[in-house]
Amino acid sequence: MASPSDVHRPSPVSASFPPPRHPSPSDGRGHEVDLPRIVPRRHVGRRLTAVVALLVFAMVVNSVVRNRAFQWDVVGRYFTTTAVLEGLLLTLWLTGVVMVLGFLLGTPLAVMRLSANPVLRTLSWGYVWIFRSTPLLVQLLFWFNIGALYPTLGLGIPFGPEFVTVKTVNLLGPTLTAVIGLTLHEAAYAAEVVRGGILSVDAGQTEAAQALGIGRPRALRRIVVPQAMRAIVPTAGNMLIGTLKGTSIVSVLAVHDLLYSVQLVYNQTYQVIPLLMVATVWYIAVTTVLGAGQFYVERHYARGSARALPPTPLRRLGIRLADLRARLERATARRG
Repeated sequence: MASPSDVHRPSPVSASFPPPRHPSPSDGRGHEVDLPRIVPRRHVGRRLTAVVALLVFAMVVNSVVRNRAFQWDVVGRYFTTTAVLEGLLLTLWLTGVVMVLGFLLGTPLAVMRLSANPVLRTLSWGYVWIFRSTPLLVQLLFWFNIGALYPTLGLGIPFGPEFVTVKTVNLLGPTLTAVIGLTLHEAAYAAEVVRGGILSVDAGQTEAAQALGIGRPRALRRIVVPQAMRAIVPTAGNMLIGTLKGTSIVSVLAVHDLLYSVQLVYNQTYQVIPLLMVATVWYIAVTTVLGAGQFYVERHYARGSARALPPTPLRRLGIRLADLRARLERATARRG
């Protein structure tokens, strides 16, 4: 005699159901009718545009490679010379120092701009307004000639005696002048970048932190800023690349950066175009490396904003190749 558990337990055969069969279309008389084959849409305009773009790109590359006026042998000869590499190192050092100091100064300015204190808010707004309204070249020339306004700088009691006095001519050289001018200019833009990133975080995050008894400075440092980095990093990456290229303007102050080093060489050899190509290729190479680093930094701070991280460039290329291979296989099977 079967037990109640055996009676109510479904058998493996009865528990599995065959997949439903869709009835074939008929003409009403019981005869099956073949469905028309689905033909994929042919994007003629897209393909024609791609062919024209590739043709123009090939013509540009051919004109650059085969044009003897570029003198690629001269470019290769001066590409790794000592003068060029020293100028490149100074450009990289200047870019790093200006970016670090600019954000160290710009972050307090952004906090002051968001402060409830009207005095701090007004001073921060005035700083950003002045340095964003003045061309960078004018600022650099102003700081280079600061000795005409302040021949000496002193340290002492306000409105009282001075204990230490230094002549401005001996204190501010071309390189230090470039660092000061670029940093003050960069801080104005960094303040707006940080302020925009902080404003992109929902106000409920700060309210929740205050409800838990967390002070405003700690909430800003531990809760708001890490979330704001998702909005800060892309713009800061563009600022970094812009600063790298903008350092070439310090050549007017006789600072031996990459462009000035190249200018010294072609002033002696009169090979202007190939030496400018040396600087151009170095700028492109460094910018490419910085762009790749920006991608991975953005990927790091995007961990909590999406279910899956954006693929790396190599993985994205693999996905596209796999998709193209699958399309070719489907097209071959359809033709067969």
